[in-house]
Amino acid sequence: MNKMSMVLPSKGDLFGGITAGIVALPLALAFGVQSGLGPAAGLYGAMILGFFAAWLGGTNTQISGPTGPMTVITAATVGSMSAAMGSIEVALPAIIVCFILAGIIQIGMGLVKLGGYIKYIPYPVISGFMSGIGMIIILLQIFPAFGLDSPKTTIDVIKSLPSLFQGMNVWATFYTIMTIVIIYLFPKIKTGIPSSLVGLIVISILATVLAYEVPIIGDVPKGLPVPQINGWLTIPQDVWLLILNSAATLAALGAIDSLLTSVVADNLTRTRHDSNKELIGQGIGNAISGLFGGIPGAGATMRTLVNVRSGGKTKASGMIHGLVLLVILVGVGQYAALIPKSVLAGILLTVGLSILDYKGVRHVFKVPKHDAIIMIIVFLVTVFLDLLVAVGIGMVMASILFMIQLGKLMEDRTTLKSIENAHPDDQKLVIKEIPKQHHHNILIDSLDGPLFFGYASAFQKKFSKVPEVRFIILNMKKVPFVDQSGLYAMEEVILDTETKEVDILLVGLQKQPKARFMSINVIPDLINEEHIFEDMESCIFFIKNYYLEKDKLNPEL
Repeated sequence: MNKMSMVLPSKGDLFGGITAGIVALPLALAFGVQSGLGPAAGLYGAMILGFFAAWLGGTNTQISGPTGPMTVITAATVGSMSAAMGSIEVALPAIIVCFILAGIIQIGMGLVKLGGYIKYIPYPVISGFMSGIGMIIILLQIFPAFGLDSPKTTIDVIKSLPSLFQGMNVWATFYTIMTIVIIYLFPKIKTGIPSSLVGLIVISILATVLAYEVPIIGDVPKGLPVPQINGWLTIPQDVWLLILNSAATLAALGAIDSLLTSVVADNLTRTRHDSNKELIGQGIGNAISGLFGGIPGAGATMRTLVNVRSGGKTKASGMIHGLVLLVILVGVGQYAALIPKSVLAGILLTVGLSILDYKGVRHVFKVPKHDAIIMIIVFLVTVFLDLLVAVGIGMVMASILFMIQLGKLMEDRTTLKSIENAHPDDQKLVIKEIPKQHHHNILIDSLDGPLFFGYASAFQKKFSKVPEVRFIILNMKKVPFVDQSGLYAMEEVILDTETKEVDILLVGLQKQPKARFMSINVIPDLINEEHIFEDMESCIFFIKNYYLEKDKLNPEL
C-alpha cells in the first residue's frame, strides 16, 4: 500500500497536469502553425518536451512546451533554412538537426553550470526583449486574422499593410474577433475552464456549420510521431554555419525563457529550483522532441501558473500534461484539420498581448533615463533585427552604463583627506596617537568599491596632485576585487609616489586584491609586507613608532 502511494501521483498533480494539458492544446496547435512546420509539430513539441523536461528538469511544477519567444525564433529558422535550401521539404533534415543540436547545447550549458548566470540579465533588457517578442507575434498574426498568408518578417508585414484589405476574408476576420471576445469574456462567466480552448472549440464548430470558405489548418498526421533521421548525411556543408547559429540562438533563448519561468514557479510554491538541472532537462526534452519532428520550447509561464493553481506540486504534474496531449493527439487529432487558421490567429494575438510588459512601458518616463533607453533599443532590435543580438546589445549597454555610474560614484566618494577632514573615528585615532606637528604629513583615502577599469583612470588622476606628505593610508576594507586596469593603476600610483618619498600604507587588504598585487610583484617589491595592516589601529601605531624614532634622532623636531 505504501509503495503504491509513492508511485501514484497525488490528486493535485493529476488535476494540475490534466488542466495544463488542456490549456496547452490550442497553444501547441497555434505555435505549430506559426512555426511553419504545421500543427502536429507543435503538439509533438508540447507532448515530448513537456514530459521529459518535467521528468528530468530542476523545477518541480514547471510545464514546458512551445512558447511565443521560441516559436518566433523557430519560424525564422525554418524560413531561413527553407530559403537557403530551396524548399521546406528539402530543408527539413537540416531543421531537425538544428532542433536536436539546440537541445544538446542546452545540456552542455547545464553541465558547465551556466544556469546561475541568467539572473544577471537586467530588467530593462528582459522588458524590452519580452515586449519585442509580444509585438512580433502580434504583427505576424495581422494577415492571418484577415484570412491571408502573412509576410515572413515584421518589416515586410509593415510594408504590406496597405494591401491588407485587398482580398481579405470577412468571415476569417469575424472568427478571429469572436475568438478574442471569448478568450477575454468567458472567464468572467465561468472560471476553471481554459477560455482559449473554449474559443478554439466553439468557433471551429461554428465555422464548420456555417461552411464559409476560410483557410483551415488542413491535414494533421495521425498516430504517434516517428524519428526523423532521413537526409542528415546529405545536408550541404554551407548550411552548417546557419544550423549552428540558429541552434545557439534557440538554446540561449530557451534557457532564458525557462529559468525566468522557474523563478515564477519558485515564488508561487515557496521552493527553489535547480537552474543547471533545469537546463539539462530542457535540453534532453528539446533534443528528443526535435528527433521526432517537434518544435523546440521552454518553460511556459502561463501553463505553469495553471498547473500550480490547479494543485500541481511535483514533477508528476508536468509528465501527466505530456501524456494528456498524447491521448488528445491519438484520439481527436484528426478533427484539428477543420480548425480555421484565423481562430489560431485570435489565440496568438491574445498571447502576444499578454507577453507585452505593460508595467515597464507604463514606467518608461519614470525610471532612470538610461534604463528607458536600453529597454526601447532592445525592443526595436528585437522586433526589426534579431532577438539574440537584441539581448547582446542590451547587456553590453547595461554593463557599460553600470560601470560608468559605478566609476562616477566611487570618484565622488573617494577623495584624499587630511586629518581634519578624515572620518571621525580615524581622526580621533590619529589625534590620540600621533603628535600634532606630524598630522600634516598624513593623508587618508578610503576606497568604497572595486578598483576596476571604470575607476582606474580617476584613481590615478587623484594621486597626480598629492601634496607633500610622508604617508598615504589607503583603507581597502571595501575593495572586494581588483581587475587588471586597477592593478596597473595601483602600480603606477605607487611608482609615482615613490619618487616623492611617500610611503603608501594599505589597510584591510582583502584576499583577491592581495593575490593580484602579489602576482605582478607589487607586493613585496613596491609595497613591503610591513606596510600592510589588518586595521587602522595597527597602521596608526606603525606611524606613531616611526615618528617616535624620528623625534629621538632629531630632538629639535
